[in-house]
Amino acid sequence: MGDELLIDALGREHRRFEGAPRIVSLVPSLTELVCDLGLAGRLVGRTGFCVHPREILRGIAKVGGTKDVKLDVVRSLAPTHVIADIDENRRDAVHAIMEFVPHVVVVHPRTVADNLGLYALLGGIFGRDEDAARLAAGFGQASAELAAVAARLPREAVLYPIWREPWMTVRRDTYIASMLAAAGWDTLPEFADLRFPEFSWNAPWLAGVERVLLPSEPYAFSDRHLDEVGRLAQRPVTRIDGEMVSWYGSRAIPGLRYLAALRGQPA
Repeated sequence: MGDELLIDALGREHRRFEGAPRIVSLVPSLTELVCDLGLAGRLVGRTGFCVHPREILRGIAKVGGTKDVKLDVVRSLAPTHVIADIDENRRDAVHAIMEFVPHVVVVHPRTVADNLGLYALLGGIFGRDEDAARLAAGFGQASAELAAVAARLPREAVLYPIWREPWMTVRRDTYIASMLAAAGWDTLPEFADLRFPEFSWNAPWLAGVERVLLPSEPYAFSDRHLDEVGRLAQRPVTRIDGEMVSWYGSRAIPGLRYLAALRGQPA
Protein backbone atom coordinates (compact mmCIF):
# COMPACT_ATOMS: atom_id res chain seq x y z
CA MET A 1 0.00 0.00 0.00
CA GLY A 2 3.01 2.28 0.37
CA ASP A 3 2.99 3.11 -3.38
CA GLU A 4 -0.75 3.78 -3.53
CA LEU A 5 -1.66 7.30 -4.59
CA LEU A 6 -4.08 9.14 -2.34
CA ILE A 7 -5.97 12.11 -3.84
CA ASP A 8 -7.16 15.10 -1.81
CA ALA A 9 -9.97 17.56 -2.56
CA LEU A 10 -7.75 19.68 -4.81
CA GLY A 11 -6.79 16.65 -6.87
CA ARG A 12 -3.28 16.70 -5.40
CA GLU A 13 -1.52 13.36 -5.11
CA HIS A 14 -0.14 12.10 -1.82
CA ARG A 15 1.73 8.96 -0.83
CA ARG A 16 2.22 7.21 2.47
CA PHE A 17 4.69 9.21 4.53
CA GLU A 18 7.61 7.07 5.64
CA GLY A 19 9.16 9.38 8.23
CA ALA A 20 7.95 10.82 11.52
CA PRO A 21 5.34 13.42 10.53
CA ARG A 22 4.94 16.83 12.12
CA ILE A 23 1.28 17.75 11.60
CA VAL A 24 -0.45 21.12 11.79
CA SER A 25 -4.25 20.95 11.58
CA LEU A 26 -6.21 24.05 10.61
CA VAL A 27 -9.69 22.63 11.29
CA PRO A 28 -11.21 21.54 14.64
CA SER A 29 -12.81 18.36 13.29
CA LEU A 30 -9.60 17.38 11.51
CA THR A 31 -7.60 17.91 14.68
CA GLU A 32 -9.94 15.58 16.53
CA LEU A 33 -9.66 13.03 13.71
CA VAL A 34 -5.86 13.19 13.76
CA CYS A 35 -5.95 12.32 17.46
CA ASP A 36 -8.47 9.52 16.95
CA LEU A 37 -6.22 8.04 14.28
CA GLY A 38 -3.56 7.66 16.96
CA LEU A 39 -1.51 10.63 15.76
CA ALA A 40 -1.81 12.97 18.75
CA GLY A 41 1.92 12.61 19.38
CA ARG A 42 2.61 13.85 15.85
CA LEU A 43 0.45 16.97 16.14
CA VAL A 44 2.59 20.10 16.54
CA GLY A 45 0.07 22.85 15.77
CA ARG A 46 -3.66 23.58 15.74
CA THR A 47 -6.04 26.54 15.66
CA GLY A 48 -7.51 28.18 18.73
CA PHE A 49 -10.87 26.65 17.77
CA CYS A 50 -9.45 23.12 17.93
CA VAL A 51 -10.63 22.16 21.42
CA HIS A 52 -11.24 18.39 21.29
CA PRO A 53 -9.77 16.29 22.81
CA ARG A 54 -9.21 19.01 25.37
CA GLU A 55 -6.58 17.40 27.59
CA ILE A 56 -4.40 16.35 24.67
CA LEU A 57 -4.57 19.70 22.89
CA ARG A 58 -3.76 21.79 25.93
CA GLY A 59 -0.04 21.53 25.21
CA ILE A 60 -0.23 21.91 21.41
CA ALA A 61 0.82 25.24 19.90
CA LYS A 62 -1.89 27.50 18.46
CA VAL A 63 -1.44 28.95 14.98
CA GLY A 64 -4.31 31.47 15.04
CA GLY A 65 -7.86 30.81 13.86
CA THR A 66 -9.29 28.93 10.91
CA LYS A 67 -9.67 32.18 8.93
CA ASP A 68 -6.60 34.03 10.25
CA VAL A 69 -3.79 31.50 10.31
CA LYS A 70 -0.48 32.99 11.46
CA LEU A 71 1.90 31.90 8.73
CA ASP A 72 4.99 32.79 10.70
CA VAL A 73 3.91 30.52 13.54
CA VAL A 74 3.20 27.66 11.14
CA ARG A 75 6.62 28.13 9.58
CA SER A 76 8.33 28.12 12.98
CA LEU A 77 6.81 24.71 13.77
CA ALA A 78 8.49 23.16 10.71
CA PRO A 79 5.58 20.86 9.84
CA THR A 80 5.88 18.10 7.29
CA HIS A 81 2.11 18.20 6.79
CA VAL A 82 -0.62 20.81 7.08
CA ILE A 83 -4.25 19.65 6.88
CA ALA A 84 -6.86 22.17 5.71
CA ASP A 85 -10.44 22.39 4.45
CA ILE A 86 -11.83 24.29 1.45
CA ASP A 87 -14.73 25.81 3.39
CA GLU A 88 -12.96 26.40 6.69
CA ASN A 89 -9.70 27.98 5.61
CA ARG A 90 -8.78 30.91 3.39
CA ARG A 91 -7.48 29.94 -0.03
CA ASP A 92 -4.69 32.52 0.01
CA ALA A 93 -3.40 31.26 3.35
CA VAL A 94 -3.40 27.63 2.18
CA HIS A 95 -1.56 28.54 -1.02
CA ALA A 96 0.99 30.52 0.97
CA ILE A 97 1.57 27.52 3.23
CA MET A 98 2.15 25.36 0.15
CA GLU A 99 5.24 27.48 -0.55
CA PHE A 100 7.09 26.24 2.53
CA VAL A 101 5.36 23.06 3.78
CA PRO A 102 6.19 19.87 1.83
CA HIS A 103 2.76 18.25 2.13
CA VAL A 104 -0.50 20.21 2.33
CA VAL A 105 -3.58 17.99 2.42
CA VAL A 106 -6.86 19.75 1.59
CA VAL A 107 -10.23 18.10 2.25
CA HIS A 108 -13.81 19.06 1.48
CA PRO A 109 -16.41 16.64 2.86
CA ARG A 110 -19.85 17.55 1.53
CA THR A 111 -21.82 14.40 2.31
CA VAL A 112 -22.00 12.06 5.26
CA ALA A 113 -20.50 9.26 3.15
CA ASP A 114 -17.43 11.42 2.44
CA ASN A 115 -16.22 10.56 5.93
CA LEU A 116 -15.20 7.12 4.69
CA GLY A 117 -12.91 8.66 2.09
CA LEU A 118 -11.50 11.02 4.69
CA TYR A 119 -10.60 8.16 7.03
CA ALA A 120 -8.92 6.33 4.14
CA LEU A 121 -7.03 9.43 2.97
CA LEU A 122 -5.48 10.40 6.29
CA GLY A 123 -5.12 6.81 7.43
CA GLY A 124 -3.28 6.02 4.20
CA ILE A 125 -0.99 9.05 4.29
CA PHE A 126 0.05 8.50 7.89
CA GLY A 127 0.09 4.70 7.96
CA ARG A 128 -2.89 4.37 10.30
CA ASP A 129 -4.91 1.93 8.21
CA GLU A 130 -6.15 -0.15 11.14
CA ASP A 131 -7.39 2.94 12.97
CA ALA A 132 -9.07 4.17 9.79
CA ALA A 133 -10.77 0.77 9.37
CA ARG A 134 -11.94 0.90 12.98
CA LEU A 135 -13.50 4.32 12.41
CA ALA A 136 -15.10 3.14 9.16
CA ALA A 137 -16.70 0.20 10.96
CA GLY A 138 -18.05 2.45 13.70
CA PHE A 139 -19.35 4.85 11.08
CA GLY A 140 -21.17 2.05 9.28
CA GLN A 141 -22.87 0.90 12.47
CA ALA A 142 -23.93 4.42 13.44
CA SER A 143 -25.24 5.10 9.93
CA ALA A 144 -27.37 1.97 10.06
CA GLU A 145 -28.78 2.94 13.46
CA LEU A 146 -29.80 6.38 12.20
CA ALA A 147 -31.26 4.98 8.99
CA ALA A 148 -33.45 2.61 11.01
CA VAL A 149 -34.81 5.49 13.10
CA ALA A 150 -35.35 7.79 10.09
CA ALA A 151 -37.18 5.05 8.16
CA ARG A 152 -39.88 4.88 10.85
CA LEU A 153 -40.68 8.60 10.74
CA PRO A 154 -42.06 10.98 8.12
CA ARG A 155 -39.54 13.34 6.56
CA GLU A 156 -39.70 16.92 7.80
CA ALA A 157 -38.66 20.20 6.12
CA VAL A 158 -36.46 22.26 8.42
CA LEU A 159 -34.64 25.56 8.66
CA TYR A 160 -31.12 25.43 10.11
CA PRO A 161 -29.86 28.96 10.89
CA ILE A 162 -26.09 29.26 11.22
CA TRP A 163 -25.86 33.02 11.84
CA ARG A 164 -27.87 35.97 13.13
CA GLU A 165 -27.79 39.53 11.77
CA PRO A 166 -27.48 38.74 8.97
CA TRP A 167 -29.53 35.58 9.23
CA MET A 168 -27.85 32.78 7.30
CA THR A 169 -28.55 29.11 6.64
CA VAL A 170 -27.19 26.18 4.62
CA ARG A 171 -27.78 24.94 1.10
CA ARG A 172 -28.51 21.28 0.49
CA ASP A 173 -25.08 20.49 -0.94
CA THR A 174 -23.38 21.16 2.40
CA TYR A 175 -22.16 18.62 4.93
CA ILE A 176 -24.61 19.92 7.53
CA ALA A 177 -27.57 19.44 5.20
CA SER A 178 -26.37 15.93 4.37
CA MET A 179 -26.20 14.98 8.04
CA LEU A 180 -29.69 16.32 8.64
CA ALA A 181 -31.04 14.57 5.53
CA ALA A 182 -29.72 11.28 6.88
CA ALA A 183 -31.99 11.86 9.86
CA GLY A 184 -35.01 12.63 7.67
CA TRP A 185 -34.71 16.41 8.02
CA ASP A 186 -34.65 18.17 4.64
CA THR A 187 -33.24 21.68 4.80
CA LEU A 188 -34.81 24.66 3.09
CA PRO A 189 -34.23 26.50 0.84
CA GLU A 190 -33.88 23.66 -1.62
CA PHE A 191 -31.94 25.91 -4.02
CA ALA A 192 -29.75 28.97 -3.44
CA ASP A 193 -26.94 30.79 -5.24
CA LEU A 194 -24.59 30.51 -2.27
CA ARG A 195 -23.82 27.44 -0.18
CA PHE A 196 -24.40 29.50 2.98
CA PRO A 197 -27.09 31.99 1.90
CA GLU A 198 -28.51 34.92 3.80
CA PHE A 199 -32.29 34.92 4.21
CA SER A 200 -35.08 37.17 5.43
CA TRP A 201 -37.97 35.99 7.55
CA ASN A 202 -40.49 36.93 4.86
CA ALA A 203 -38.88 34.71 2.20
CA PRO A 204 -41.63 32.75 0.35
CA TRP A 205 -39.87 29.39 0.82
CA LEU A 206 -40.18 29.69 4.60
CA ALA A 207 -43.83 28.68 4.21
CA GLY A 208 -42.61 25.12 3.62
CA VAL A 209 -40.61 24.95 6.85
CA GLU A 210 -42.11 22.64 9.48
CA ARG A 211 -39.45 23.02 12.18
CA VAL A 212 -36.46 25.20 13.01
CA LEU A 213 -33.33 23.48 14.30
CA LEU A 214 -31.36 26.03 16.32
CA PRO A 215 -27.69 24.98 16.65
CA SER A 216 -25.11 25.87 19.27
CA GLU A 217 -22.53 26.85 16.62
CA PRO A 218 -21.13 28.51 14.53
CA TYR A 219 -23.34 31.28 15.94
CA ALA A 220 -23.74 30.69 19.66
CA PHE A 221 -27.52 30.46 19.69
CA SER A 222 -28.69 29.90 23.25
CA ASP A 223 -31.95 29.33 25.05
CA ARG A 224 -32.62 33.08 25.04
CA HIS A 225 -32.91 32.95 21.24
CA LEU A 226 -35.67 30.33 21.31
CA ASP A 227 -38.48 32.83 21.78
CA GLU A 228 -37.07 35.20 19.16
CA VAL A 229 -36.73 32.50 16.50
CA GLY A 230 -40.08 30.96 17.40
CA ARG A 231 -41.76 34.33 17.02
CA LEU A 232 -40.05 35.05 13.70
CA ALA A 233 -40.60 31.59 12.22
CA GLN A 234 -43.99 30.78 13.76
CA ARG A 235 -42.82 27.18 13.85
CA PRO A 236 -41.60 24.79 16.55
CA VAL A 237 -37.94 25.36 17.44
CA THR A 238 -35.63 22.57 18.59
CA ARG A 239 -32.19 23.19 20.09
CA ILE A 240 -29.45 21.09 18.50
CA ASP A 241 -25.75 20.51 19.21
CA GLY A 242 -23.98 22.16 16.28
CA GLU A 243 -20.77 20.20 16.77
CA MET A 244 -22.63 16.92 16.31
CA VAL A 245 -24.02 18.10 12.96
CA SER A 246 -21.18 20.13 11.44
CA TRP A 247 -18.04 18.33 12.66
CA TYR A 248 -17.05 15.60 10.24
CA GLY A 249 -14.34 12.98 10.72
CA SER A 250 -14.44 10.84 13.84
CA ARG A 251 -17.12 13.13 15.35
CA ALA A 252 -19.52 11.91 12.65
CA ILE A 253 -19.88 8.60 14.49
CA PRO A 254 -21.32 9.99 17.75
CA GLY A 255 -22.99 12.67 15.61
CA LEU A 256 -25.07 10.10 13.75
CA ARG A 257 -26.05 8.46 17.03
CA TYR A 258 -26.91 11.84 18.50
CA LEU A 259 -29.23 12.55 15.57
CA ALA A 260 -30.85 9.12 15.94
CA ALA A 261 -31.65 9.89 19.58
CA LEU A 262 -32.85 13.43 18.81
CA ARG A 263 -34.96 12.37 15.83
CA GLY A 264 -36.55 9.60 17.85
CA GLN A 265 -37.80 11.96 20.56
CA PRO A 266 -41.50 12.85 20.62
CA ALA A 267 -42.27 16.09 18.75
